[in-house]
Amino acid sequence: MNSELSHFDCNGNAVMMDVSGKTISRRTAAAKGSIVMSEQALKSVCEGTSKKGDVFGTARIAGIMAAKKCADLIPLCHTLNLEKCTVDFTVNKDKNEIECFCEVLLNGKTGAEMEALTGVSVSLLAIYDMCKSIDKAMVIGNIKLIKKSGGKSDYKC
Repeated sequence: MNSELSHFDCNGNAVMMDVSGKTISRRTAAAKGSIVMSEQALKSVCEGTSKKGDVFGTARIAGIMAAKKCADLIPLCHTLNLEKCTVDFTVNKDKNEIECFCEVLLNGKTGAEMEALTGVSVSLLAIYDMCKSIDKAMVIGNIKLIKKSGGKSDYKC
């Protein structure tokens, strides 16, 4: 079996990586993604006239909840005690696009990249759900890690 794959044992069985010997350190991660929608849907979101209510507020809470539940959603992820999680949005009216950013912070033995990515993904899905009655052709994409710190290496896109 490939020794670079940390989630498999020598027999090829999936395992949760052993982090018991790692030192606790401050770890951060940030991710972003976007949703492109019709001009009408974007107007509804920005003006707060969506039939389902406050789109940004609901999507923000959905993203934070998802980041906190990442280990329940992604197999072999460690349960992490997030100490901070933020979800923010920027609107680009020229592109009919909403960009979502999620940043997490914790002190732990393993990184928080999956939590930030999950937070962005679920925030965007919540926006889709709340706007699908106006626009079923919305496109979610460009979800990626933009920075991480702590652990063996730092990363910045």
